Formats: sequence, C-alpha cells, structure tokens
Amino acid sequence: MSVIWHKTLARLGLRALLLLVLAIGQGQGCEVQSSAAAAATKDWWETAQFYQIYPRSFKDSDGDGIGDLNGITSKLEYLKDLGVTAAWLSPIFTSPMVDFGYDISDFFDIQPEYGTLEDFRALIKKANELDLKIILDFVPNHSSDENEWFKKSVKRERGYEDYYVWHDGKVNATTGEREPPSNWLQYFRGTAWEWNEERQQYYLHQFAVQQPDLNYRNPDVVAQMKRVLRYWLNEGVAGFRCDALPPLFEVQPDAEGQYPDEAVSGLTEDKDDRDYLTTTYIENRPETVDMVYQWRTVLDDHKRIFGGNSSVLLIETYTAAWFTMQFYGNRTTEGAHLPFNFNLITVIDQKGLSAQSVQEAIDLWLQNMPAGRTPNWVLGNHDKRRAASRYGVDHIDGMNMLVMILPGASVTYQGEEIGMTDGEISWEDTVDPWGCNSNADIYEMYTRDPERTPFQWTSGTNAGFTDGPTTWLPLAADYATVNVETELAAQHSHLKIYKELVALRKYSKTLQNGSTKYVALTKDIFVVRRSLANSPTIVAVINFGTEATNIDLREFDKNLSGNLQLLVRSLASTKSEVTSYNAQMLSLDAAEALVLTTQ
Repeated sequence: MSVIWHKTLARLGLRALLLLVLAIGQGQGCEVQSSAAAAATKDWWETAQFYQIYPRSFKDSDGDGIGDLNGITSKLEYLKDLGVTAAWLSPIFTSPMVDFGYDISDFFDIQPEYGTLEDFRALIKKANELDLKIILDFVPNHSSDENEWFKKSVKRERGYEDYYVWHDGKVNATTGEREPPSNWLQYFRGTAWEWNEERQQYYLHQFAVQQPDLNYRNPDVVAQMKRVLRYWLNEGVAGFRCDALPPLFEVQPDAEGQYPDEAVSGLTEDKDDRDYLTTTYIENRPETVDMVYQWRTVLDDHKRIFGGNSSVLLIETYTAAWFTMQFYGNRTTEGAHLPFNFNLITVIDQKGLSAQSVQEAIDLWLQNMPAGRTPNWVLGNHDKRRAASRYGVDHIDGMNMLVMILPGASVTYQGEEIGMTDGEISWEDTVDPWGCNSNADIYEMYTRDPERTPFQWTSGTNAGFTDGPTTWLPLAADYATVNVETELAAQHSHLKIYKELVALRKYSKTLQNGSTKYVALTKDIFVVRRSLANSPTIVAVINFGTEATNIDLREFDKNLSGNLQLLVRSLASTKSEVTSYNAQMLSLDAAEALVLTTQ
C-alpha cells in the first residue's frame, strides 16, 4: 500500500476501512493503485468535492464576532478530514459590506475585517501543504460605488467615462420631469436606475443602489476584469466561481439611444419585486456566453504559460437549460468547466420533494448536457435556505448520498455535512439588503440571513465560532446538539455519514468512472446504480416518502438479485453496515436512505 493510502485509512478509521474494502474490492494495494490510475484520465475538478465557505460565518480568529481568513486557515485540517478537494470562498475583497462582500471597492486587496493579503498568502500556503485547493468568488457584474473606478466615472475622467452603464433618462411628456431610462427592476426591489447628481445621469444597478453595473461593452472594462483574474491566479488560487452571470449584459439602446421597457410578467402583483416584470432585456444575453469563453481562455493561458494544475471556472446562472448548457463551450471554444447545476434546488422548490421531482431534476441536466462534459450537483448555498430546512432534516443524509453517488463533481455549502438548519432572524436583527429593502411584514420572503448564521463547531459558548461576546448574526437555536464536536463524538451522525460518502466516492473506481442508471421506482422510492466492469456495483436507494415500504430492486435492474451489502445508512436507519440484505425484498422505513454494493 502507498503512504497516502495508509494515512487515509488511519484518518477514516476501522469502520470506513471496512466500507472501502467492500466498495473497492477484496484485492490488495495494486487494486487501489488501479483505481487511482483510472481516475487519472480525468482532471482533478471532474470528480471534485467542492466546499463553499461563507467567510463571515465560518470561523472567527480575533474575537470580533466576524469570521476571517485566519479562522479559515485554522480549520483547513477539518476540510482535509472531510475529504474536500477544493474550498470556494465567498468574497473576501475590500468592501463597504452593503451586500457583505458582493459590493467590491478594491478587487485587488483583502477586506480588513477578514485579514490582510499576507493572511491570504498564509492560507494558500497551508492549503497547499494539505493538498487542498482554494477557489475565489469572482464578482464581475458590478462594483461598489466606493470603488475608484466608479468615482472616476462619475467625474468623467479620461478612460473611465463609460466604465459603467450611464443614461440621461427620459423626460415625461406630461409632467416635464426627468424619469429613469426604463422600467427595469433590481433584484433587491425597486428601480434598477439611480440618479447621480454630480454626473447628472442615471446609472444602472441590478442589485443594490451601491452596486453599479460595470459596462462590458467597454473593452477597457473587459481587460480590467481579466487583470483581476490573472492577479489572483498569480497568488495561487485554483480557479473562480463567477457570481451572478445572468445580468452581465443588457440589451443595447435603440437608434434613438433608448432602452426598451420590460413587460409585466403576471407572476406577482408586487410592483417592487423583480419578478413583477420579465427580464428579457436585462438577463441571459448571448454576449454573456462569449465573455465566459474569454475568461476560460485567461485560465487556460495561465496554465500554458506557468504550468501546474488546471484552474477551474464555476459559474452561477439560474436560467433555462438551453441557455445554461451553452456555457460549457462549443465545438471550437471551451467555456466554463462547471456551470452550476441548481436543479435539485429549483425543481424541488417548485414541485416538492419526491422521487419523481428528483428524477426530473436529474433528467433536466443529464439529458441536456453536451456530450463529453462533466455534470455537477448542488444542494444549497448562501443565497438559498439551508438544505436540511428545505428538504427536511430526515432527508439531508439521502440528499448527500444522492450528490455523492451521481457522476461528476459535487458542491457542499458549509453546514450541510452536519445537518445545519436555518437560524431564526428577527426583523430587528436582519442585515441582508434584500430583506432590509422590504418591510417587517414580508422580509422573510427575501432575507438570506437565516442560511448565513455562524458555523456550529461546538456546543459551547457561541458554538465555538468565536471567543468574543457576540456573533455578527444570531446563532441557530439547535447549535448545542447540531455541531462538529458532538457529531464527531457520536457513534453515528450526519457528519460521519458525510465523511463515509466522500471517502467512498473518492476511492471507488465505480463512482469515479462507472456508468449511471437511475429511476423513480415509485413516487417515493428513488434508485441510482453505478456500475463498472470488474468492479463492485454501487446502489443508492432513498425513500422520500412518509411511510415504510418493501421494494424489489429487480424491477429496476434484473441483475440486482440475491444479497447486497450495506455500506452507508441514513441517521435514523436501524440497519447495520457490512450486513447483507435481500435485493428482492428490501425494506425501507420512511425517509430511510441506503448505499449498498454487490461485493
């Protein structure tokens, strides 16, 4: 056995060792090496386990109640122990924090309350020592209004006149008063146009007033943002997650220099809600796809010039499959390595959790994905209510099984591995601009604070997140029982299940390279099979229903007869690992989820 394999087994423990032996096969070290050799045909990101860190809420190192870079560095061993491939950090750049880092005043420096550039370099150094990759958020659509670029644009300084989207507006023929150029609405409620008294023009902001949209029809802006990418690549990051791609471009003005109004959508009667209007002219323009291709070229050129591993480009785009799939690239040009797949969020939010909605979500991606591309699976992020709250705590293990057993890459938002749920945030404690721009009666429809509460490390004071007296957001109420310390000490826990799944996925030839078959066997029962010649078949069976049932897996695959050995079980399951169960008469309790193998 290799030294790496010995260290892996020592870290995972005896129980995980038994699981891995079953899943990989009964051979000696040469079989482990053959697994690695098979996976070597794929680049690192193709089967990666990405872990999103919201820095403000991960770990505080200096007692101010706000997470920071040194806090992250102190917990990199935890990520290594989880089996994470790469950690994606939400924005850490200099910012007035109107939108908690997504309003950037300096793209080339670190927000002081998070640390310094030297702290970031220390984080990169430690991550490299642990063979962990660090990915940064890239926020291309807008800057802060405190950015020097915007200040210069307001003053019409040479070279910055058109850095942002400016317009004179329209004069109302009846009142004679000046009005915004169009009826476009921002994400955070209300008009997307703001009058600037000094410049005597409106500027476009598809997010908060303090987040003016950059003008990507200006070549200088395009070049500047490519410099941002190169700068952080030179600092050692392994890639970028691109934020909020849909509004990157808006339609060009007509011959008279005017923008068209959006039509009323009919989705809501709230005239300040962005959904009140369509977004035909302000989202998902074809130029956005080409810009992603240009960013991919920046990353590929950096590897070609400096060598090393590939850098990865992940992009956020909540849009129709026909548009999303274009971001992968085409026959002549490479695009994003992984356009984020939010189907397990959006489809299930719309239709409810069932085996059928899960199948629809998976179908929607795999049946539309271009040949030769890599799928990915996402359960949550800092903008969506926590997975355990949306799906139900009883189903968090099953959903984690799903994204680990399906082919491709997977993405975990901090806390999903321990089953963290949303915190309860009062109107008085609300700080998210989306919530604050509403009112006390409706803020819970918009606020993102509940999914951003501090990470729960221990059952002690402030959940071990900080040594200080307060936290920037209130803690979730269940931190005394749902935390890393408690779950590591437990015989069986969400965290231990998650670690077993990551280890299985990392070292199983079948999960790395095998074919995939899946089906909603009934409205409640979902089954996934991964198979590979000369390797054990792995099967995940999940009951999304509220009643116990018996199933015959031959209805799914006639070759699944006889006994299957249990590898991983959900928290409430009463079955036993490394025990055989009859595939023809497999009993499942309500919400029970299992991973089994033919070996």
